Amino acid sequence: MLPALHEEERVTGAIAHRPVLLHETIDLLAPRPGATVVDGTLGAAGHAYALLEAVGPDGRLFGIDRDLEALEIARARLAAFGDRFTPLHGRHEDLTRLLRDAGVFACHAMLFDLGVSSMQLDRPERGFSFRHDAVLDMRMDASRGESAADLLARIEEPDLRRIIFRWGEEKRSGAIARAIVRERERRPLVRTAQLAELVERVAGPAARRWRIHPATRTFQALRIAVNGEIEGLEQLVKDAVATLPRGGRLAVISYHSLEDRAIKTAMRALANRCSCPRKLPVCGCGKENLIRVLTRRPIRPGDKEIDRNPRSRSARLRVAERL
Repeated sequence: MLPALHEEERVTGAIAHRPVLLHETIDLLAPRPGATVVDGTLGAAGHAYALLEAVGPDGRLFGIDRDLEALEIARARLAAFGDRFTPLHGRHEDLTRLLRDAGVFACHAMLFDLGVSSMQLDRPERGFSFRHDAVLDMRMDASRGESAADLLARIEEPDLRRIIFRWGEEKRSGAIARAIVRERERRPLVRTAQLAELVERVAGPAARRWRIHPATRTFQALRIAVNGEIEGLEQLVKDAVATLPRGGRLAVISYHSLEDRAIKTAMRALANRCSCPRKLPVCGCGKENLIRVLTRRPIRPGDKEIDRNPRSRSARLRVAERL
């Protein structure tokens, strides 16, 4: 039973954080007292707080995040746990190296809450959202890498069209890519409002009747491309499973159909490696199944959680156990 502290939103300064599918995630991960656990996408530490409480005074948590600001927020929020919490700066794609460098070679529960965090979306200066005019940045790790403005300044039109179509599933990707290339010849595209207004013009007056803003899919596609959010997810699942001992569990929360598809594919591949007849008492093909998928279908938030946190609407939770 999680304490009442987790029932309402957590607040650090002006940043509100509601961990998505919190109870379902903790119940399915079932972290044991004294266990070592990993939160591979630490964020504002809502899930991490609950995990540390679950593993008790002898348990430890290693939290990974590429966002230095998130790590500072997590340090403050988890300060009461002392050295039971260890923050690690880096991408979750570098999981194996980060844990090895920290002296961790096995953990009993591992969580990845994918996608952009609310605190990133809600900070105008991070440049993720078109709700505020700001520098077109979108980097989860603002200390390194190419910003969205940098990407738009140098990318060729066919590549831009593919990014917007693939990662944004935007039907008007060709027209939007052409408009961006024409616009950057006239002036640099460096502000969120510039890009949003340009996409609105491409969409035309009919866009006013759309359920979502016409720039939503384009912004999503650029964010995914800038941060490499989907490439490497299947390898991430393999690396995570390799770190789990027998009985250890992996939970992944995704928010985009392409993310969820990559996670589902990776889990199924590891759960169905063996090609032997079912009646065979032991594996004879040398490719034993590595995990058991505990969620036949992804777990989704209920109406109550969606009402409290509308951004949780698209969340999908998948969990697997190491065999």
